[in-house]
Amino acid sequence: MITLDVTIADNLRQVRERIANAAIKAGRKPEDVTLVAVSKTKPIEAVQAALAAGQTVFGENRVREAAEKFPQLRAAHKFSLHLIGGLQTNKTRDAVRIGDVIETLDRPKLVDAVAAAMTKEGRRPGLLIEVNTGREAQKSGVPRDDADRFSGDCKGRFGDGLLGLMCIPPHDEDPRPHFTWLADRAARHGLKVVSMGMSADYEIAIACGATLVRVGTAIFGGRG
Repeated sequence: MITLDVTIADNLRQVRERIANAAIKAGRKPEDVTLVAVSKTKPIEAVQAALAAGQTVFGENRVREAAEKFPQLRAAHKFSLHLIGGLQTNKTRDAVRIGDVIETLDRPKLVDAVAAAMTKEGRRPGLLIEVNTGREAQKSGVPRDDADRFSGDCKGRFGDGLLGLMCIPPHDEDPRPHFTWLADRAARHGLKVVSMGMSADYEIAIACGATLVRVGTAIFGGRG
């Protein structure tokens, strides 16, 4: 009988192999690319199965869902939790309390709210700026044309706490121009973390310079 643990462990093995192969093909070291296992909509049992398979970095879209799953796991497991969904200002204190990295800074009001939450909680998660590289009206992310100014402002505000940049390219376009643009912008600002690439395109993202890839479906399956 194939169990949840076996399925997720096997999926993780395959994804890790593909990450390593993509990195080597690009002339990079596999260890320079971190896999963020995106466990949104999945039960805590799926997270536990991934933890048992050695996965230590997870991503969640919604703060409430993350709060229901991850705090109770901290006592027994060592891991890093990335919050990768659009963040409302009224959720920032919870995000700062439970997240190790917030990947979606995208507007001054949110920057102010995160800074205030850090002071109140006495905790400083790492921060990434989400850039709307496709200029899509329905998506969150700082507008592409404002990314340089916003990155400079955030670096001045948070210093080394600003780790890098993140993007989600339009699903109906070649992601390469978006990925290369983001990696270039991160380098221009001296930011070492480039979060890009998901289940369908993470190998392309690695070739373009991703240091974080956010993979959910290929590990945990679809939403069902």
